[in-house]
Amino acid sequence: MDLSQAVRIRISNLIEEKNINVSKLSKLAGISRSTLSTFLAGKRKIIRLDMIEYICENLNTKLKDFLMMRYLII
Repeated sequence: MDLSQAVRIRISNLIEEKNINVSKLSKLAGISRSTLSTFLAGKRKIIRLDMIEYICENLNTKLKDFLMMRYLII
């Protein structure tokens, strides 16, 4: 598993944990739905760190917790 795939899984898990959908997350985080959707679908290989920060901030998750290695096992 590469880092992009691990981040993709972590975001998907947070979406499920918070009981929201991609559209809701994109609105909360101020990221276009298409950008988020294409990343989660694996069609886009990278997501900027600031986007991850926006996601964390709006899902009440600390960036350090998001990046914990138990979630991002490569």
